[in-house]
Amino acid sequence: MDYQRTIRKAVSLDGIGLHSGKPVRLMLSPAPADTGLVFRVSAPGTLCVESEPIPAAPESVVDSHYATTLGRGAVRIQTVEHLLAAAAGLGIDNLDIRLDATEVPAMDGSAKPFVALLLSAGRTRLNARRRPVTVPYPIRVGTESRWLQIVPADRLRISYTLDNDHPAIGTQALSWTATERSFIQDFAPARTYGFLKDLGAIRKRGLAQGVSLDNTIGVGNGGVLNGLRYRDEFVRHKVLDLVGDLGLLGRPVLGHVVARNAGHALNYELVVAIQRALGLERRPATVTVLRPATVDERLQRAPSPASI
Repeated sequence: MDYQRTIRKAVSLDGIGLHSGKPVRLMLSPAPADTGLVFRVSAPGTLCVESEPIPAAPESVVDSHYATTLGRGAVRIQTVEHLLAAAAGLGIDNLDIRLDATEVPAMDGSAKPFVALLLSAGRTRLNARRRPVTVPYPIRVGTESRWLQIVPADRLRISYTLDNDHPAIGTQALSWTATERSFIQDFAPARTYGFLKDLGAIRKRGLAQGVSLDNTIGVGNGGVLNGLRYRDEFVRHKVLDLVGDLGLLGRPVLGHVVARNAGHALNYELVVAIQRALGLERRPATVTVLRPATVDERLQRAPSPASI
């Protein structure tokens, strides 16, 4: 019998937002069973005066292009996927998450710092059972070149293929059966990546203000600018993002996900499709949800300096 978990004590860290470039303090605190992961935003410099709670749930997603952004009313929280992935990878179901800015800190561009922070807080079992999500039949979203599919399975497995015409990336493929140990060692440290040629244009659009070689794998014309942690770090980061976006369902996912060239928008489409298939869809009137961009629209846009 598997029970829900939270952390034992409050912990915090400081960083800057990948897209906003602004300083931000993040605090994680224990939360009761069946709370889920809930975000609150306060005024800069304080973690006491908070916004309305914003649950990490499909209904809260207001943008899924360059990163997964949650919102409620006028409040936005960008780039939540690496923190969600860390919680999912460690089996942490309930957290109170407070920020004094509107973006989760980028740290080193991976989930590794969030894993370390959560482990430093300790984990404790709650008196409520986990309720895994099991898909009733195969579900697919996307097109012939970019797609995601999940089929029934008794545990989470991800098979991912990434194709990119840049010689530093090429075709990378892997298949992973999820375990905590493998997540910590093989996927949490995989960093986001971006192409140097696109950085100026993206910054003119008000994004990537905090991007640097300290938090992003830089890909130049001649290759990678700041080294790799894994030979296939690009596809590993895609898997990490997918784990984080699946965390929006708020419950462990059991199924075999097969992916090709997906990104946050397609990840979100799959989450919504799973939610609808299980009859779990809830959409509060206070939350404005923007539809994911179609594949054709995404292909017309320039690549992001953060992986998409």
